[in-house]
Amino acid sequence: MRRLVAEALGCALLTALVVGSGIAAQQLSPGQTGLQLAENAAATAAGLYAIILILGPVSGAHLNPVVTVVDAAFGGLSWREAAAYLPVQVAGCVGGAVLANLMFARSAVSISTRHRASGAHLLAEVVGAYIGAAYWFTSSTSFANPAISLGRMFSDTFAGIAPASVPAFVAAQLAGGVLGYGLVRLLYPAALAEPERQAEALPPRS
Repeated sequence: MRRLVAEALGCALLTALVVGSGIAAQQLSPGQTGLQLAENAAATAAGLYAIILILGPVSGAHLNPVVTVVDAAFGGLSWREAAAYLPVQVAGCVGGAVLANLMFARSAVSISTRHRASGAHLLAEVVGAYIGAAYWFTSSTSFANPAISLGRMFSDTFAGIAPASVPAFVAAQLAGGVLGYGLVRLLYPAALAEPERQAEALPPRS
């Protein structure tokens, strides 16, 4: 329960800072899209770093269903635990979007009308993972997270995404997770084999 609360809280804070900083950027720098993106990216990168430092020791600070699934695939947590993480991550992200809307005196829920699902955006979602930089070098501004993609549907702001764009984004993000999983197995075989060797060296249970 402690770990699930940490994941829900972390996802809520992450989405609130992404959406909230997007709204603030629109208000502070009207009509200056590049400056708005810089403000949004800086707030997200700094906030994400703080969230991971605070909650990482509790839940691992996955904050992302793709990260959770890949971690389970590597044996970092059981599939049962992973299944418990996923709904709280989505709920936290939706709650964070609602919180950001309310902080700026907007409707609690406003469904986004920003369509993003072009071929270029979907390719960007497959490769984007290092958030501060990926805001700038990917055409999608790197959502890179199915839960936060769902959460950002509920804010018709600079950081929002139209519901029609979400399924394709989630598919691309999952493809990125599969690609990352394959690359880790290819590039770090010794590191992956070490836990298996340690397990084999343990005496058999009576």
